[in-house]
Amino acid sequence: MAKKTRVHGHGTRHVHIPRNYCFACGKDNPDGMRLKFHYEPRRKRFVCDFRLGRRFTGPPAHAHGGVIATILDEAMGKVNKLRHVIAMTSKMEVEYLKPVPLKRPLRVESWELRVRGRRHINTAEILNGRGQVLARSKATFLAIDPVKMFARHLPKGWAKAAGVK
Repeated sequence: MAKKTRVHGHGTRHVHIPRNYCFACGKDNPDGMRLKFHYEPRRKRFVCDFRLGRRFTGPPAHAHGGVIATILDEAMGKVNKLRHVIAMTSKMEVEYLKPVPLKRPLRVESWELRVRGRRHINTAEILNGRGQVLARSKATFLAIDPVKMFARHLPKGWAKAAGVK
């Protein structure tokens, strides 16, 4: 996959953008959940409406706890985009309030609680179609330097081509 970018009026150059294989939101992961989030500026929340299929079963007809935690983690991670940072989950607490059903309309919502230096504290909730909270989470994310963390996993020369110093 390549993206065309304009380079200060000197023509067009192709920059390699790695595919998104994230299990929760990656559109390029055929085995993933492919969650699609949107931002609601009025409410200052990220939101994703979804249904869980049988492959996410834990207890009969309900979602596995690890899948629930994954959805909450992904939702809270999206909140860091508001501050234009890449942050990794450092600590996460999950409250499983009611069983999360399979094959039913669900929604996850996430928002920022506070930021202190590199620490971003976010929260999220999974709700059923009637608006009942089924699970909630709070997590601490640490902002990282993506160039230092991921440089060895990206194609050689990507930083220079993308204009990253």
